[in-house]
Amino acid sequence: MLFDETTKSLFPSDLFIQPGDQPPVVTENLVLEMCGFYREMGIFAHEDPVRAVVSRIERLDPAWIHGMHGESLARETGRELSAKDAAKVKAAHARLFKAQMRDVRLLPGSQDLMRHLTKMKVPWAIATSGALASAAPLLKLVNAPRGTPIISRDDVEHAKPNPDLWLAAAARLGVPSESVIAVGDSVWDLLAARRARSLGVGLLSGGYGQEELERAGAYRVYEDPADLLLHIDELGIRAE
Repeated sequence: MLFDETTKSLFPSDLFIQPGDQPPVVTENLVLEMCGFYREMGIFAHEDPVRAVVSRIERLDPAWIHGMHGESLARETGRELSAKDAAKVKAAHARLFKAQMRDVRLLPGSQDLMRHLTKMKVPWAIATSGALASAAPLLKLVNAPRGTPIISRDDVEHAKPNPDLWLAAAARLGVPSESVIAVGDSVWDLLAARRARSLGVGLLSGGYGQEELERAGAYRVYEDPADLLLHIDELGIRAE
Protein backbone atom coordinates (compact mmCIF):
# COMPACT_ATOMS: atom_id res chain seq x y z
CA MET A 1 0.00 0.00 0.00
CA LEU A 2 1.44 3.36 -1.05
CA PHE A 3 0.20 6.79 0.02
CA ASP A 4 1.12 10.02 -1.75
CA GLU A 5 0.76 12.91 0.70
CA THR A 6 0.77 15.57 -2.03
CA THR A 7 -2.43 14.36 -3.69
CA LYS A 8 -3.69 12.27 -0.72
CA SER A 9 -3.84 9.33 -3.12
CA LEU A 10 -3.83 5.74 -1.87
CA PHE A 11 -2.50 2.97 -4.12
CA PRO A 12 -3.52 -0.41 -2.65
CA SER A 13 -2.64 -3.88 -3.85
CA ASP A 14 -4.81 -6.91 -3.17
CA LEU A 15 -5.29 -5.98 0.49
CA PHE A 16 -7.80 -8.58 1.48
CA ILE A 17 -6.14 -11.76 0.30
CA GLN A 18 -2.74 -13.16 1.07
CA PRO A 19 -1.22 -16.27 -0.47
CA GLY A 20 0.25 -19.07 1.55
CA ASP A 21 -0.20 -22.68 2.48
CA GLN A 22 -1.12 -22.01 6.11
CA PRO A 23 -4.71 -22.81 7.19
CA PRO A 24 -7.23 -19.95 6.95
CA VAL A 25 -7.90 -18.07 10.18
CA VAL A 26 -11.31 -16.41 10.50
CA THR A 27 -13.55 -15.60 13.45
CA GLU A 28 -16.83 -15.26 11.61
CA ASN A 29 -18.56 -17.28 8.94
CA LEU A 30 -18.46 -15.38 5.65
CA VAL A 31 -20.34 -16.37 2.52
CA LEU A 32 -19.77 -20.13 2.34
CA GLU A 33 -19.21 -20.27 -1.40
CA MET A 34 -16.51 -17.59 -1.24
CA CYS A 35 -14.79 -19.22 1.73
CA GLY A 36 -14.71 -22.53 -0.10
CA PHE A 37 -13.40 -20.89 -3.25
CA TYR A 38 -10.51 -19.16 -1.50
CA ARG A 39 -9.64 -22.23 0.58
CA GLU A 40 -9.46 -24.27 -2.60
CA MET A 41 -7.07 -21.70 -4.11
CA GLY A 42 -4.93 -21.58 -0.97
CA ILE A 43 -5.71 -17.88 -0.50
CA PHE A 44 -7.70 -16.38 2.34
CA ALA A 45 -8.19 -13.13 4.21
CA HIS A 46 -6.65 -13.39 7.66
CA GLU A 47 -8.58 -11.19 10.02
CA ASP A 48 -5.85 -9.37 11.96
CA PRO A 49 -3.93 -8.03 8.91
CA VAL A 50 -7.19 -6.97 7.27
CA ARG A 51 -8.33 -5.03 10.35
CA ALA A 52 -4.90 -3.40 10.65
CA VAL A 53 -5.01 -2.26 7.02
CA VAL A 54 -8.53 -0.89 7.34
CA SER A 55 -7.57 1.05 10.50
CA ARG A 56 -4.55 2.50 8.75
CA ILE A 57 -6.62 3.59 5.74
CA GLU A 58 -9.09 5.32 8.06
CA ARG A 59 -6.25 7.27 9.72
CA LEU A 60 -4.82 8.34 6.36
CA ASP A 61 -8.22 9.67 5.23
CA PRO A 62 -7.28 9.55 1.50
CA ALA A 63 -8.97 11.81 -1.02
CA TRP A 64 -8.53 9.17 -3.72
CA ILE A 65 -8.22 5.39 -3.62
CA HIS A 66 -6.88 3.96 -6.85
CA GLY A 67 -7.62 0.27 -7.29
CA MET A 68 -5.42 -2.18 -9.19
CA HIS A 69 -7.81 -2.25 -12.13
CA GLY A 70 -8.10 1.42 -12.97
CA GLU A 71 -10.41 0.99 -15.95
CA SER A 72 -13.25 0.27 -13.50
CA LEU A 73 -12.50 3.18 -11.16
CA ALA A 74 -15.13 5.53 -12.57
CA ARG A 75 -17.75 2.80 -12.57
CA GLU A 76 -17.07 1.77 -8.98
CA THR A 77 -16.75 5.28 -7.50
CA GLY A 78 -19.13 7.18 -9.75
CA ARG A 79 -16.44 9.85 -10.11
CA GLU A 80 -14.60 10.69 -13.31
CA LEU A 81 -10.99 11.90 -13.25
CA SER A 82 -10.19 15.01 -15.24
CA ALA A 83 -7.28 14.78 -17.66
CA LYS A 84 -5.21 16.93 -15.27
CA ASP A 85 -6.00 14.74 -12.26
CA ALA A 86 -5.33 11.56 -14.27
CA ALA A 87 -1.91 12.88 -15.28
CA LYS A 88 -1.10 13.72 -11.64
CA VAL A 89 -2.18 10.27 -10.50
CA LYS A 90 -0.08 8.54 -13.17
CA ALA A 91 2.96 10.63 -12.24
CA ALA A 92 2.48 9.84 -8.55
CA HIS A 93 2.05 6.14 -9.33
CA ALA A 94 5.28 6.07 -11.36
CA ARG A 95 7.21 7.88 -8.61
CA LEU A 96 5.93 5.67 -5.80
CA PHE A 97 6.35 2.49 -7.79
CA LYS A 98 9.95 3.37 -8.58
CA ALA A 99 10.59 3.87 -4.87
CA GLN A 100 9.56 0.26 -4.22
CA MET A 101 11.87 -1.24 -6.83
CA ARG A 102 14.53 -2.17 -4.27
CA ASP A 103 12.14 -4.85 -2.98
CA VAL A 104 11.25 -6.26 -6.42
CA ARG A 105 12.84 -9.53 -7.54
CA LEU A 106 12.73 -11.32 -10.89
CA LEU A 107 10.57 -14.42 -11.10
CA PRO A 108 12.65 -17.61 -11.21
CA GLY A 109 13.72 -18.50 -14.73
CA SER A 110 12.87 -15.14 -16.33
CA GLN A 111 16.25 -14.52 -17.90
CA ASP A 112 16.80 -18.21 -18.69
CA LEU A 113 13.54 -18.19 -20.65
CA MET A 114 14.57 -15.10 -22.62
CA ARG A 115 17.95 -16.64 -23.43
CA HIS A 116 16.36 -19.91 -24.53
CA LEU A 117 13.85 -18.24 -26.86
CA THR A 118 16.66 -16.20 -28.40
CA LYS A 119 18.85 -19.30 -28.78
CA MET A 120 16.01 -21.19 -30.49
CA LYS A 121 15.42 -18.19 -32.78
CA VAL A 122 11.83 -17.82 -31.52
CA PRO A 123 10.70 -14.19 -32.00
CA TRP A 124 9.49 -12.72 -28.72
CA ALA A 125 8.46 -9.40 -27.24
CA ILE A 126 7.52 -7.82 -23.92
CA ALA A 127 4.00 -6.39 -23.69
CA THR A 128 2.99 -4.50 -20.55
CA SER A 129 -0.25 -2.80 -19.57
CA GLY A 130 1.77 -0.21 -17.66
CA ALA A 131 2.85 3.11 -19.09
CA LEU A 132 6.49 3.16 -20.10
CA ALA A 133 7.34 5.59 -17.28
CA SER A 134 6.09 3.05 -14.71
CA ALA A 135 7.43 0.01 -16.53
CA ALA A 136 10.94 1.38 -17.18
CA PRO A 137 12.42 0.34 -13.79
CA LEU A 138 11.06 -3.19 -14.24
CA LEU A 139 12.40 -3.40 -17.77
CA LYS A 140 15.82 -2.37 -16.48
CA LEU A 141 15.63 -5.13 -13.87
CA VAL A 142 14.63 -7.71 -16.49
CA ASN A 143 17.68 -6.71 -18.55
CA ALA A 144 16.24 -7.89 -21.84
CA PRO A 145 18.64 -8.05 -24.80
CA ARG A 146 19.10 -4.87 -26.80
CA GLY A 147 16.54 -4.61 -29.59
CA THR A 148 13.82 -6.57 -27.75
CA PRO A 149 10.45 -5.22 -28.94
CA ILE A 150 8.68 -3.57 -25.99
CA ILE A 151 5.01 -2.62 -26.22
CA SER A 152 3.54 -0.52 -23.41
CA ARG A 153 0.21 1.08 -22.60
CA ASP A 154 1.46 4.21 -24.38
CA ASP A 155 1.48 2.34 -27.70
CA VAL A 156 -2.16 1.24 -27.76
CA GLU A 157 -5.58 2.80 -27.40
CA HIS A 158 -7.01 0.29 -24.94
CA ALA A 159 -5.46 -1.84 -22.19
CA LYS A 160 -6.32 -5.47 -21.44
CA PRO A 161 -8.75 -7.20 -21.58
CA ASN A 162 -8.92 -5.52 -25.00
CA PRO A 163 -6.59 -7.35 -27.41
CA ASP A 164 -4.65 -4.24 -28.45
CA LEU A 165 -1.38 -5.07 -26.65
CA TRP A 166 -1.16 -8.61 -28.04
CA LEU A 167 -2.08 -7.42 -31.53
CA ALA A 168 0.55 -4.68 -31.35
CA ALA A 169 3.16 -7.20 -30.17
CA ALA A 170 2.32 -9.54 -33.07
CA ALA A 171 2.58 -6.65 -35.53
CA ARG A 172 5.95 -5.59 -34.08
CA LEU A 173 7.23 -9.15 -34.49
CA GLY A 174 5.82 -9.40 -38.01
CA VAL A 175 3.71 -12.49 -37.31
CA PRO A 176 -0.06 -13.13 -37.37
CA SER A 177 -1.69 -12.94 -33.94
CA GLU A 178 -2.93 -16.51 -34.45
CA SER A 179 0.71 -17.65 -34.26
CA VAL A 180 1.41 -15.86 -30.98
CA ILE A 181 1.78 -17.55 -27.58
CA ALA A 182 0.61 -14.91 -25.10
CA VAL A 183 2.00 -15.49 -21.59
CA GLY A 184 0.35 -13.66 -18.70
CA ASP A 185 -0.51 -14.03 -15.03
CA SER A 186 -3.99 -12.51 -14.90
CA VAL A 187 -7.42 -13.33 -16.28
CA TRP A 188 -7.26 -10.03 -18.20
CA ASP A 189 -4.12 -11.19 -20.02
CA LEU A 190 -5.83 -14.39 -21.09
CA LEU A 191 -9.12 -12.78 -22.07
CA ALA A 192 -7.12 -10.37 -24.23
CA ALA A 193 -5.25 -13.31 -25.77
CA ARG A 194 -8.53 -15.02 -26.68
CA ARG A 195 -9.80 -11.86 -28.32
CA ALA A 196 -6.55 -11.60 -30.28
CA ARG A 197 -6.98 -15.26 -31.37
CA SER A 198 -3.66 -16.11 -29.73
CA LEU A 199 -2.75 -19.12 -27.59
CA GLY A 200 -2.95 -18.07 -23.94
CA VAL A 201 -0.55 -19.48 -21.34
CA GLY A 202 -0.93 -18.64 -17.66
CA LEU A 203 1.55 -18.14 -14.81
CA LEU A 204 0.61 -18.42 -11.13
CA SER A 205 2.58 -15.32 -10.18
CA GLY A 206 -0.32 -12.85 -10.34
CA GLY A 207 -2.51 -14.09 -7.50
CA TYR A 208 -4.96 -15.98 -9.72
CA GLY A 209 -5.46 -19.72 -9.33
CA GLN A 210 -5.06 -22.33 -12.03
CA GLU A 211 -8.79 -22.85 -12.44
CA GLU A 212 -9.41 -19.11 -12.88
CA LEU A 213 -6.71 -18.83 -15.53
CA GLU A 214 -7.97 -21.92 -17.36
CA ARG A 215 -11.53 -20.56 -17.34
CA ALA A 216 -10.19 -17.36 -18.88
CA GLY A 217 -8.66 -19.39 -21.71
CA ALA A 218 -5.22 -20.64 -20.64
CA TYR A 219 -4.05 -23.64 -22.66
CA ARG A 220 -1.46 -24.44 -19.99
CA VAL A 221 -0.70 -22.94 -16.55
CA TYR A 222 2.79 -22.92 -15.00
CA GLU A 223 4.17 -21.89 -11.62
CA ASP A 224 6.64 -19.35 -13.01
CA PRO A 225 8.95 -18.81 -16.04
CA ALA A 226 11.30 -21.57 -14.80
CA ASP A 227 8.42 -24.07 -14.78
CA LEU A 228 7.33 -22.88 -18.24
CA LEU A 229 10.85 -23.38 -19.57
CA LEU A 230 10.98 -26.87 -18.06
CA HIS A 231 7.83 -27.79 -20.02
CA ILE A 232 8.36 -25.60 -23.07
CA ASP A 233 8.00 -28.56 -25.42
CA GLU A 234 4.29 -28.63 -24.46
CA LEU A 235 3.96 -25.33 -26.33
CA GLY A 236 5.58 -26.62 -29.51
CA ILE A 237 8.98 -25.01 -28.82
CA ARG A 238 12.07 -27.20 -28.78
CA ALA A 239 13.75 -27.68 -25.41
CA GLU A 240 17.17 -28.08 -27.10
